[in-house]
Amino acid sequence: MDGETALQVIDRQAWLDPVSDALQTGVHQVFESAGEAGQQIKNALHGTWLGHPVHSAITDVPVGAWTAALALDALDEMTGRREFAAGADGAITVGLVGAMGAAATGLTDWSDTDGRARKMGVVHGVLNLAAAGLYTASLVYRKQHKRNVGRGLAALGFAVAFASAWLGGELVYKEHVGVDHAAGGPPVPADWTAVGAESDLEDHRPKRVDANGFAVMLLRREGRIHATGATCPHAGGPLDQGEISGDTVTCPWHGSSFDLDSGAVTNGPAVYDVSCLEARVRDGQIEVRARQG
Repeated sequence: MDGETALQVIDRQAWLDPVSDALQTGVHQVFESAGEAGQQIKNALHGTWLGHPVHSAITDVPVGAWTAALALDALDEMTGRREFAAGADGAITVGLVGAMGAAATGLTDWSDTDGRARKMGVVHGVLNLAAAGLYTASLVYRKQHKRNVGRGLAALGFAVAFASAWLGGELVYKEHVGVDHAAGGPPVPADWTAVGAESDLEDHRPKRVDANGFAVMLLRREGRIHATGATCPHAGGPLDQGEISGDTVTCPWHGSSFDLDSGAVTNGPAVYDVSCLEARVRDGQIEVRARQG
């Protein structure tokens, strides 16, 4: 079975939909029940403070530690030296600690996914739990001086973790989870570009316009025209259809919010800022360009 066939098999599993619904609802309720503190924790787990998903960084800890454990186990079996055995046990422990962080951040990111990516994420999580369970059992057998069994369980755990890591890569590179959905298109115009008549822009009502192929959201409030990218970086949602509250706009798809003056993320799941442009009115036409400096 090739990779694409495996993904198609996962997508056809109808039973994953009710499981995903229940799990996503539960995750959202946990954060919402904690109020503002819950939102701040959710932002931290997404990585809004980092400007990059935290999950992809933390996953290096268990993968790296368990790879080291595999090598140390091999050296232990070949040489019988105690320091290699101790090193392998320590590496497995570090990997399990890192896996807890990866699970918390991954579950948070997954709770704001849809479609095939959501089903793939469930399978990805189950494989990670299985790998962590195998490594935990491996440690137990090692403590009981049954190192051969422990090494075998660790090797099996590494194979499961490897399969899960492959699926995680598919989530990023094929389903575009965790990437900037506002990037890769036409650039923000560097020079002043007319995007429409000022008379067509109503106060306090966002409007989507085109600036040489770059989608822009215009908003006039208190006599000032704000101009930001119209595409939410999290999943490509239309910010021009979002809710305006105070100095922020909230994406209608997954609730990411951005500051109208700076484009900075104020609440996740988005971790990337939205582009912010300069705007002016000239001869009755609204013109925009990339912010200078």
